[in-house]
Amino acid sequence: MAVTVIAAWLIGSQRPARRMAGFFCFILSNVVWVVWGAYAEAYALILLQICLCSMNLRGFKKNFKNQ
Repeated sequence: MAVTVIAAWLIGSQRPARRMAGFFCFILSNVVWVVWGAYAEAYALILLQICLCSMNLRGFKKNFKNQ
């Protein structure tokens, strides 16, 4: 959860490098949540994180182009 909060803070930055770090943190948090979801057998959480990760990858790609 802490990684997700840090990512949200970084995404709001005016600096492109911080936004990129934010997207990286979001993707890392998605992976961590999927691991926890697999351990807890929370399959809806895993599906949600896969969807959110795809949106984060899209944002990462768009932000990368603007750097």
